[in-house]
Amino acid sequence: MSGNENEGLDASESDVDTEAEAAEDVDAETGADEATDTEEAPADAPAEEAEAEDETPQLDEDVMPDDEADLLIPVEEYLGAGVHIGTQQKTKDMERFIHRVRTDGLYVLDVSMTDQRIRTAADFLENYDPEQILVASSRQYGRFPAEKFADAVGARARTGRFIPGTLTNPDYDGYIEPDVVVVTDPIGDAQAVKEAITVGIPVIAMCDSNNTTSNVDLVVPTNNKGRKALSVVYWLLANETLDRRGADTVYALEDFESDL
Repeated sequence: MSGNENEGLDASESDVDTEAEAAEDVDAETGADEATDTEEAPADAPAEEAEAEDETPQLDEDVMPDDEADLLIPVEEYLGAGVHIGTQQKTKDMERFIHRVRTDGLYVLDVSMTDQRIRTAADFLENYDPEQILVASSRQYGRFPAEKFADAVGARARTGRFIPGTLTNPDYDGYIEPDVVVVTDPIGDAQAVKEAITVGIPVIAMCDSNNTTSNVDLVVPTNNKGRKALSVVYWLLANETLDRRGADTVYALEDFESDL
């Protein structure tokens, strides 16, 4: 399903501009992030970006066009976790998921679309046997909630460095054949995405404002670098997936939050 920019639920027909591509390269190497509660920014980051990282999310921010949207959780909980806070770069692929840009240059993701895509992803995952779902996360803050998500829904997890050949080399001891892959970040999890494309299985990806989506079948727009944001999104996705299966188990957000 993946790999063709004219196919898939979220394949984009447009290319990313040069500035956005350069920004992706920087993020891939440094893990830089302008969002609240994120991984440490590079030492040479502009002062205003460093300040943005330390900034407490404003709970009265304008984060979606419909203030009355029916969300899975109160909008304040999304805001408190910084789910809406994008980077200072955007790609053409992600434009439709961006609500506005803040005065400090950070793009604000549409929380109602994040909420909607979590539900859509749960609908999608319901069609797969639990053990045939693979979740991958190389980002530090995504590892614990990704592993918790896998444990909750009965999926398999590969966190940290994704070993080449995991999906493509039958001679590798860790070789597996999942039917769908969930990744925390198409940049950091590029190897997992590449191998999913090679074997022809769909990719669900948590995408920030600076991500390209041509190799992603289902985009879940979110701050994919923040600890709290990733905990919230994986938590909601786990509960919604279990709900689609008719399970009685309901997890608390605290179950998906790792200790600092």
